[in-house]
Amino acid sequence: MIINHNLSAVFANRMLKFTGWDVTKSIEKLSSGMKINRSGDDASGLAVSEKMRAQIRGLRRAEMNVEDGISFIQTAEGYLEETQSILQRLRELAIQASNGIYSTDDRTLIQVEVSQLIDEVDRVSSHAQFNGMNIL
Repeated sequence: MIINHNLSAVFANRMLKFTGWDVTKSIEKLSSGMKINRSGDDASGLAVSEKMRAQIRGLRRAEMNVEDGISFIQTAEGYLEETQSILQRLRELAIQASNGIYSTDDRTLIQVEVSQLIDEVDRVSSHAQFNGMNIL
């Protein structure tokens, strides 16, 4: 019995396997849309890429924190504007009551409104909340 070796065919078969692996890697990259799919593709590139992804995630979180802070400030500003308008009315009533032309009954009515406004300031400050947290 004679055994023949066809070295050209063996070499061609070996090269076909390598080419098949390269084609598989290329298809994997094309289908994922990414240059690096695993650390074996480019270890240092993957490390840099992951570091940049972590930095991007951190920046996105920082942006969300800023947006939350802006919302907090806007909410607090709304409560403060409401309190300011009440305090402005209290000032007007104090000036009005200091005028000597009002009777005791008139001043009593002014005092009733002042008491109601003070209660309203207390109510606003006790209900001023953002995300369940007291603001004022």
